[in-house]
Amino acid sequence: MVEPALIKAAQAGDREALVSLLREIENQVYRTAYYLLNNEQDALDASQDALIRIYTKIGSYEEKAQFRTWVQRIVTNICIDKFRRKKPSVSIDEHEMVFQAHDDVETEVLSAYAAEEIREAIGKLPEHHRTVVVLRYLQDFSYNEIADSLNLPLNTVKSYLFRARQQLQVLLHDYQKGGVRG
Repeated sequence: MVEPALIKAAQAGDREALVSLLREIENQVYRTAYYLLNNEQDALDASQDALIRIYTKIGSYEEKAQFRTWVQRIVTNICIDKFRRKKPSVSIDEHEMVFQAHDDVETEVLSAYAAEEIREAIGKLPEHHRTVVVLRYLQDFSYNEIADSLNLPLNTVKSYLFRARQQLQVLLHDYQKGGVRG
């Protein structure tokens, strides 16, 4: 949660406050971009674009909406623009699995596999469904916050989430049954 005083200082032109503010939100911005675009390089590009836009537009932020909702709207719009310009691609250099010195390596492998399956399933959702899933389940936004961020009616958000969950169930069917992709 970003301190309101930090936001006000950044809006007043305090450069240090603005840099602190951007550092505080950069992980959240990247995580949203990564799950929406499903590609590390595209997510890095989108995150940078979003942070630059926040940097230049901080003066236009009004307290009508929560700050995180305003930030998510910026990130989401940038990702949607990138998604429309270019079909998402899968990076060959996806994250390497690093094993730490734990007793239960099998559990770590299964957790990493599950996370990858879920990430891939989310990546296969239509853009509008993927966006609401990311905001709801990865960014922990309420339905109202999602509606505000995406400028959608509340019932549309609920409908998108319902349909997205149905699609994810189908996409993750083999995994839920203990099957292995082939």
